Amino acid sequence: MRTLTLALASTLYGMWLSTASARSIVKGCPGYSASHVTTTNHGLHALLTLNGPPCDIYGQDIADLALTVRADTDSRLHIHISDTANTQFQIPESVLPLDKGAGTDKRHSSLQFVHTHSKTSGFGFKVLRGGKPIFDTTGHPLVFEDQYLELTSNVPADANIYGLGESPNWFRRDPQNTTITLWNRDVADPLGENVYGSHSVFMELRDEQFHGCYLHNSHGMDVILANQTVQFRVLGGTLDLYFFAGPSALSVVDQYTQLVGRPNRIPYWALGFHNCRFGYTGVGEVNQVIANYSAARIPLEAAWTDIEYMDSTRDFTFDNANYPLDKMRKQLDYLHARGQKMVLITDPAIHVNDSYGTYTRGQELDVFIKNADGSEYIGQVWPGYTTFPDWFAPNVSRWWNDELKRYFEALPIDGMWIDMNEPASFCIGSCGSGRPRDEVPTPPWVAKPPGRPLDRNNRLLVPPYAINNHETELSSKTVETIAVHANGVAEYHVHNLYGLMESRATYDFLRAYRPNVRPFVLSRSTFAGSGALVSHWTGDNAATWQDLHVSIASTFDFGIFGIPMVGADICGFYRNTTEELCARWVQLGAFYPFSRSHNSRWLRPQEPYRWPSVAESARRALGVRYALLSYIYTCYQNAVERGWPVARPLVFEYPHMTETAGNDRQMLVGDSILVSPVLLKGDRSVDAFFPPGRWYDWYSHSLIDGIGANVTLDAPLEHINVHIRGGRIVPVQQPEMTTAKLRQNDFELIVAADADGTAAGQLYMDDGETLDTPHRWLDFNFYQRSLWIDQRSGTYAISRPLAKLVLLGVHGVRDVFVNGVMATCAISASRTSTVITGLSIDLNRKSRVTFA
Repeated sequence: MRTLTLALASTLYGMWLSTASARSIVKGCPGYSASHVTTTNHGLHALLTLNGPPCDIYGQDIADLALTVRADTDSRLHIHISDTANTQFQIPESVLPLDKGAGTDKRHSSLQFVHTHSKTSGFGFKVLRGGKPIFDTTGHPLVFEDQYLELTSNVPADANIYGLGESPNWFRRDPQNTTITLWNRDVADPLGENVYGSHSVFMELRDEQFHGCYLHNSHGMDVILANQTVQFRVLGGTLDLYFFAGPSALSVVDQYTQLVGRPNRIPYWALGFHNCRFGYTGVGEVNQVIANYSAARIPLEAAWTDIEYMDSTRDFTFDNANYPLDKMRKQLDYLHARGQKMVLITDPAIHVNDSYGTYTRGQELDVFIKNADGSEYIGQVWPGYTTFPDWFAPNVSRWWNDELKRYFEALPIDGMWIDMNEPASFCIGSCGSGRPRDEVPTPPWVAKPPGRPLDRNNRLLVPPYAINNHETELSSKTVETIAVHANGVAEYHVHNLYGLMESRATYDFLRAYRPNVRPFVLSRSTFAGSGALVSHWTGDNAATWQDLHVSIASTFDFGIFGIPMVGADICGFYRNTTEELCARWVQLGAFYPFSRSHNSRWLRPQEPYRWPSVAESARRALGVRYALLSYIYTCYQNAVERGWPVARPLVFEYPHMTETAGNDRQMLVGDSILVSPVLLKGDRSVDAFFPPGRWYDWYSHSLIDGIGANVTLDAPLEHINVHIRGGRIVPVQQPEMTTAKLRQNDFELIVAADADGTAAGQLYMDDGETLDTPHRWLDFNFYQRSLWIDQRSGTYAISRPLAKLVLLGVHGVRDVFVNGVMATCAISASRTSTVITGLSIDLNRKSRVTFA
């Protein structure tokens, strides 16, 4: 243990040393000079050559570079700096197809490119919006080496920067002292460290407007915020940059997802409440959990099972003793009969065993990652010694599709959960090579695998620049960086793409196997573009108050990353939760886009019915969620069409208010619902920030006139504060235990008038299941004491009428007219609201409802 500790300390010191030395040595690097500049309608091309003797700081300087600048659209600028020899690795189009844009006249682009030259730092450039720089590299030499790229931009001292990850942290990145490392890693959510996915996109709020930047590169990297700069330090590839003009936060995400792919269309049921636990002892216990939810009157949409359902934790198998296939089928039939779903887990690691068909069929088709000598790379995961699918192998799709088809024909589950796909391995290197096939290695939680002497002469194992990866080496807990893929590329270059490629293979199978059914896939590891294929949960969090708070920021991060269907394990995955913490977490978790309770074996069970206060908290908060599902589904459709996040920080809606810049204690659902959770142990009140305007309490309809200040709200243990934004119209339905029953209920509208007596909203509906379903978009507008229901588009027949109206901030209603005809209805008024029931308004036609 002491040896491991010393080795880790030595590595961390080396990482610090390389970071510190970079700041001093890079100052002496010559940068580049631009020549042979040719302009086009869309941009320019130029040659960049070294501006002096090479510095070879972390590799070999590449003397000749190509610069290409193109205005892809009127709001997106593409700048690519690459080696003229074209030997640096770039992400293949087949892995992540990008929308190139039609190209626009650079004179009409919202973003302008200007390049400069300095004797000391050489070539620099600025990206301008409205004549002001939003990215400015002047004064900082460009470093472009075979294994080290460095690009630095000036930012304000108090810069408001968001995004970059995956790294559990506070939402607004500290502009003076932040290092965000991108290297996919199997680790239990440590604050500020690199975890499961890699997203090199950020947005900045400057002068009350947002802009964005994305670096299209799969290599490990550090992104450092310090000294009034943002600096990329990348372990290879090219500088393939995209800039987004904004100017709103939503438009930045719109422009980014137009490039990398819009969020996928999820089934309606995915928005319900889910339950899982790592450690259920058998199908009988899962059946009891399903029954317990029903008895407690807590909604349950889908029952999930972790790896214990498998035979010896091997993919596509079933444990005949505890999870026999016939009983799993009965469970699935039971769930389906009640309008519920089943989701099971799959890991990419394949057990190396000659009696295991999935392995032998893959071996025959040559689909596994190799060592440099051509032998199979063999790591260690749950089943023991394992190999890993090579998503670049020519036959891998054929093999994966065949294994999944066998699996689904045995048990036609409703969704897939793909985990451990960083990819994770419990040992360092090909530890199973040369070992007997029937040997079962000691699990690493019993005996931690030993370290190894590093071959520092192998620069793919130990690159000259050490990114701030918090492991003893890059290959720790994953596939070794010198492993080789079928296309001849080392794992070093494509490590961060593994989860994305498994996601695409799995999504493509489901599209082919059920051609008209929307796939639901949840993935732990993600990359740019993953949102077009999968949803995400934030991994192995802890049952702590800090993790409860950080979950809000992580949800916001993935909204920027183009993965709006995201949530954290409610009540925490590891460590024993407490009743109070779990009550507060289920309240907040009811408003995550993806809402699931999940925790680890060896710990106390934490399903929400386990404690009276948690059960009551779940009933109340999930009651609000289910009432809002038609609204949330509408928000998600805006994500599908425009990329807009479902869960949003206040700063996205109020960028002009400095109080919102770092607020990750509250959460907007869409633009209309404000959630103000309790995040501190023992608190029975919460200080909630209310921007100017009217805000109506969800439960009592009482009014808060926001003035841009905090308001202290009562928050008993079983209560979460929810407010409706004035000026908005929110569609709702009476909540049920499942979404299938919910969709059978009549619609209601909450019309929350602003101070000027107006409000607006929208509703999107389709069948919630198929891909070729017709749809219907409705627009609602309230002004001059009339509600207008307009048909924006679509032919989907909404089967349930509008039966109830709740008018907030509207008083004195005596009569209601629908399309000029007095309605037979009941009107009840209170100090805070006017409620109209007994209506039956067809939502498939244009209507006007007038209040006299």
